[in-house]
Amino acid sequence: MSKVKVMKQKKIRIIGIQIDLGQKQRGVNMGPSAIRYAGLSKKLKRLGFELHDSGNLFVPVRDSLDDEVQEHFLHSIQQVCQATYEAGKQAVEEGYIPLFLGGDHSLAIGTIGGVTHSKPSGVIWVDAHGDANTPESSPSGSIHGMPVAALLGEGYPELVNVGRAGAKISGKDMVMIGIRDLDGKEREWLRKSGIRVYTMRELDERGMSIIIREALQILEHCDRLHVSLDMDSLDPNVAPGVGTPSPGGLSYREAQLLMEIIADSGKLASADLVEINPILDHGNSTAEIAVELIASLFGKSIL
Repeated sequence: MSKVKVMKQKKIRIIGIQIDLGQKQRGVNMGPSAIRYAGLSKKLKRLGFELHDSGNLFVPVRDSLDDEVQEHFLHSIQQVCQATYEAGKQAVEEGYIPLFLGGDHSLAIGTIGGVTHSKPSGVIWVDAHGDANTPESSPSGSIHGMPVAALLGEGYPELVNVGRAGAKISGKDMVMIGIRDLDGKEREWLRKSGIRVYTMRELDERGMSIIIREALQILEHCDRLHVSLDMDSLDPNVAPGVGTPSPGGLSYREAQLLMEIIADSGKLASADLVEINPILDHGNSTAEIAVELIASLFGKSIL
């Protein structure tokens, strides 16, 4: 029998963002549909939440943007992130916990910007990658590898200034968990950023329970938490349906424990679920695991 932890808010607004413009692998735009199909709404309603699914925000079709290819679709990504910012801001102001379904991780520029518009928030970034490149440091130029830098005020001005001018959070407001694949200059940037980065080696040595409890202490100054969950943080043997798999990731139980302990904090205020690619998946298994993780994040427990 499941029970839900005590949370400050009991209303969730689901916001789909079918963006595939931030990276080169096609198919991630179908992620929101896969997550819904895997039974997300049913799981959350069983936990006692009032649920409002607002559908998907408009995202232009990639094939209609030939004139933006050389700029890595910067203009359209900026527009989508601006709309995402407004949707997140509105959800918070109306008393909802916004749950954003992606789509590639470039959407976090809008989600985290929007949910911090009126109130600060700590960010727990769960990912195989740092996503902290700038246009100058990125080997690929793909914008889904740049949201963290943009949120801290570095990168394309069009992205740094989405919603409001300048940085949306500081390094002390973010922790990263599950990191194992970084570019050279990105590694240097993260060392100087003030972000506490927990790599897979540290997780192997110290264990998830210690790591996440320590991370919550680091973010103790934050009354609200935003969780940005990239499904490539899990090992590809567990979650195969992602565009940028990296071996040696989180096990299913490590990811579940992470979600459960965050739920225990009672501080969850918003979340992203990103980078599911149904084309590369096996029978929608990655979306099904994602739904189980989100249920745990929102308070599902064994007893």
